[in-house]
Parts: sequence; structure tokens; C-alpha cells
Amino acid sequence: MKVKTMVLTLAFCLAGVAVCLAADAHMGTWKLNEAKSKLSPGAPKNSTVVYEAAGDNIKVTVDGTDADGKPSHNEWTGKFDGKDYPLVGDPSSDTRSYKVIDANTLELTGKKDGKVTTTGRIVVAADGKSRTVTATGTDAKGGKMDVMSVYDKQ
Repeated sequence: MKVKTMVLTLAFCLAGVAVCLAADAHMGTWKLNEAKSKLSPGAPKNSTVVYEAAGDNIKVTVDGTDADGKPSHNEWTGKFDGKDYPLVGDPSSDTRSYKVIDANTLELTGKKDGKVTTTGRIVVAADGKSRTVTATGTDAKGGKMDVMSVYDKQ
């Protein structure tokens, strides 16, 4: 019985470490590198993304420009546990979820009124100096969007 308990405890500890490492790789301020990015015409442009601790949650703040070139700002606070958390300021999504794939990779899903509008993957480079976001979905006007954004760590 003790061996079983110890093995389960070790498994939960390792899972916790994986979640913490994934969060750490993404934490900080990221600036869009337009030269390396491939953005759909008319797609919103997220110029700066900040991941920071907010108690036992993570807060993601995104600043950029919308499809019309006007300033945009959205905020999400939650955990990287695959559950939907409220998203404020994004006209195409009212919730977002992040799911840990490995220490450097997150999967994201944005929803509006319960319907999936955006899916994507965020991968931090092994050296931690850049990250690549690939996403597909529909914008606030119902148009298709397919982006590959590269960000440099600040």
C-alpha cells in the first residue's frame, strides 16, 4: 500500500512540475516580430503579449491593432488546464482556454457564445528567446483567419 501511495504521489508531483515549467517558459513580455510572421490580410495584429502571475492564476494581456487598424486590448486570467476562462476585450471570443502540451507548448481555444472561433498552438523555442503562435479561426466579422506570428522575448 505504501508503494502505491508513493508512486501516485510522485506522479502528481511530476505532473505539477510539467505545468509549472510550461508556465515559466511562457512568462514575460513578448513583442511581435513582423518580419518573421505571416499574417492574413486584414487579420488583427497582436503587437505585445504579456504573461504574468496573478495569484495562483496566469494573466495574459494582449495589445495590438484590430482588422481596421484601431488599437486593441484584451485580457485573460486563468490556468493552463484546458478549461474555459472569461476573455475581455476580444470581439471574436468571450472565453479562452490554454492546455499544456509540454514544457514549451500550449494549445489554445477561443470561443464565442460556446462556439469555437479560434484554435492554435504556442511554442516557445528551446532557448526561450522566441515563440511562435499558429492560429486559425474566424474574426469578429466572420472572415477566415490563418496566422503564424513570431514573437521575441523582451
